[in-house]
Amino acid sequence: MKFPLVLHKDPDSDYGVTVPDVPGCFSAGATVAEALENVKEALALHFEGLVADGEALPQAQQIDFHIGNPDFAGGVWAVVEFDVTPYLGKAVRFNATLPENLLQRIDERVSKDARYASRSGFLATAALRELSDAG
Repeated sequence: MKFPLVLHKDPDSDYGVTVPDVPGCFSAGATVAEALENVKEALALHFEGLVADGEALPQAQQIDFHIGNPDFAGGVWAVVEFDVTPYLGKAVRFNATLPENLLQRIDERVSKDARYASRSGFLATAALRELSDAG
């Protein structure tokens, strides 16, 4: 899932990172690259806490949803890819039937795109995207 982020830099400080769709999730780094890498760890820890507390997992909104919020004024927007599937519960095996050509296209994408470790990962990502778009 792609989460929008806001980076802020005050004089004599590290870059601060806020994740608007995950209240209470913050991170920082000495460089922009470090801040963007550190936010993935912050998201993982935050999601682990939500799961442990039985809370609902947040859904990512588009940057446009947040851009008018004065809390984020003066910040630089970025997006980070974060895999939420480990926090959705135990994996369950099921059978599915798909057209052969569609399955072949999925397999080609999985083999070329490092975001997907498997066909199942691709399908889970597609399902999450579709469900989040549905509101």
